[in-house]
Amino acid sequence: MASSISQNKRIIHTAGCLIIGDEVLGGKTVDTNSAYLAKFCFSLGMNLKRIEVISDDESEIIEATRRMSSNYDFVVTSGGIGPTHDDITYSSIAKGFGLTLKLHEQAFAKMKQVSKPHRSQPDFSWDKPSPALTAKLRMIELPWDESNEQNNEVLFVDDSLWVPISVVNGNVHILPGVPRLFQQLLEGLRPHLVPRLSDPEGKGIHRVLFSTPLAESAVAGYLTELAAKVEPKGVKVGSYPRWGKNRNTVTLVGRDEELLESLISEVEKGVQGHRVKTEGEDDSDEETHVSSQ
Repeated sequence: MASSISQNKRIIHTAGCLIIGDEVLGGKTVDTNSAYLAKFCFSLGMNLKRIEVISDDESEIIEATRRMSSNYDFVVTSGGIGPTHDDITYSSIAKGFGLTLKLHEQAFAKMKQVSKPHRSQPDFSWDKPSPALTAKLRMIELPWDESNEQNNEVLFVDDSLWVPISVVNGNVHILPGVPRLFQQLLEGLRPHLVPRLSDPEGKGIHRVLFSTPLAESAVAGYLTELAAKVEPKGVKVGSYPRWGKNRNTVTLVGRDEELLESLISEVEKGVQGHRVKTEGEDDSDEETHVSSQ
């Protein structure tokens, strides 16, 4: 396994996402964080290669984070860093990478400054030991590598939040599962990532959408020929049925915007359709329920 220092500095090409939580697997909570991360990675030109959902189980967390850290340049975990007994992400990842847990003093100072006790805890004190204080401190007892520089291990990316981003092995970024916090921290992380992208300008990946009245089976032959021609040039061709609608969607995805633009007329002719900005923008009010395939 590469050292955490080298992982922290290497160019980011690929990404992996690990959603941790029994509540997601049990259907209680609908995961939106992986979708947000997918759009985030797309906008920066990262190839998100894998999304996994696992339970709050130490052995699963250890196996998944070690594997993803080894396989991908940028890894994000979501969930399991709250104050209760079943929040075991920090401790599990620390164990998986042979690290200890350490109370992060700067995070504690920020927590005291920004966080307000819940109204159900009117007598709560930051200076007096209590079960509530112990629970809160669980959220800032972070995996710690004594051989690494502190500013590589813990990032504070939003001054309005006390919540840190713990970075383990140089590329595993541990984020909360609460969608608002997840999104806010991820966006705050953006400036830290852009200099490490394969495209340092962070222009991202481009997608062109086409609306076609043809069934998927009718355009399959043409799309097969198109894919054989353009995929070696870094362009992916996609076809997506829209059940209950009169029109389907074809997409071109790639990094070379000029190349994508040069293909538009050809694809419009090939699928007997036209380019659209958003899927469904040309739907009629009266859609007939015909087979999209």
